[in-house]
Amino acid sequence: MADFWPAALISKAFDRSLLPLTMISEIEEKTQRLCEMLKAERLAGVLLNAQHNFAWLTAGGSNGIDMSRDAGASFLFVRADGKRFVLANDIELPRLLAEEISETDFEPVQLSWQEEKASRDAVIAKARSLLSGGGEIASDTYLSEAVRPMEALIGECRYQLTADEVKRYRELGTDAADALGDFAKTLSPGVSEIEIARSLHSKLAEYDLATVVMLVGADERIERYRHPVPTKNVWTKTLLIAICAKRKGLIASLSRMVCVGHIPSELERRTQATAVVNAKLQAATVSGTTASQLYHIAASTYTKMGFADEINKHHQGGACGYRTRDWVAHPANTQTVKPNQAFAWNPSITGTKAEATGIVIEGRFETITPASHFPQIVSTLDGNDYFSPGILSLSKGASA
Repeated sequence: MADFWPAALISKAFDRSLLPLTMISEIEEKTQRLCEMLKAERLAGVLLNAQHNFAWLTAGGSNGIDMSRDAGASFLFVRADGKRFVLANDIELPRLLAEEISETDFEPVQLSWQEEKASRDAVIAKARSLLSGGGEIASDTYLSEAVRPMEALIGECRYQLTADEVKRYRELGTDAADALGDFAKTLSPGVSEIEIARSLHSKLAEYDLATVVMLVGADERIERYRHPVPTKNVWTKTLLIAICAKRKGLIASLSRMVCVGHIPSELERRTQATAVVNAKLQAATVSGTTASQLYHIAASTYTKMGFADEINKHHQGGACGYRTRDWVAHPANTQTVKPNQAFAWNPSITGTKAEATGIVIEGRFETITPASHFPQIVSTLDGNDYFSPGILSLSKGASA
């Protein structure tokens, strides 16, 4: 240990032997990516403080206390030689070592909470003291003029999922879809959007899922607003639910439409057209495609389906993973799709929406948020089937 740490607390430390070997390997692989980036940028080390980056490097750990902030309650520090540290105050370090990370993987470095609160320079000074030969350090969040912020380059290290992350993501997507599908079957009109959101939070918790986004729009609010935060508005006919569900840092996004009784023909027409846009985006989400190309594919498909102006009313989604969106497809975006990268597309036509999360696996887009307990709309492109969730009629069940 770099600083004194009570032996009584070390005995209660996180048991690394309980970690799957694949998880330990995952941490090493990600460290290597960071080291390659540090070498290319001629840096001696990098501090990671953002909650999404802590979860990424620790394979699902959390440094989050205040969820209203991006910044977490501790720092990870990775040196150019691959040595890893966790820097935290004396309030947080015991819990981190007991519940989140192993000191074998991240050597603990303690600060007093008074020292940390006095100045962020205290963390910077600690990190610099861990360098054997000096050099410049960087960080994922802004700390001071003396430390280069470089979230964009760290994001490039984060985008391609490891094999273990793909497994965890698939499980997350399936659970989120199952939870939402199970919940939708129990719904009855006459309750407010806020009541629906409260009950859904409880349902998701049964699956060990937290929500970072919860949208519930009933009836006319679906047409008025693309992001209908829950209100006291009482649902009578049509309902949109959109969630971003989080577990071990990874986030899956999905939206579902529910209708009481007969589904209006215009709503069904718009939902079918939205599904075609969704299919076109999924089909084009292959390695090497640029974000701007994906945007133009969506725009041209809206036009072909008779809804040309809808591209201007909402973004279509984009890359995701440890953030709801790492980047969004737009005309000026030069980012490219990478193998094993996750995406959440959310095309919408006024009054309806299709949203699902998937991963680029072996050259194809694999949806990981299936339409559990919902009807499916099948769009066939070049001999391949792409699936979008249809509208659940509470009286007709699986009829779209």
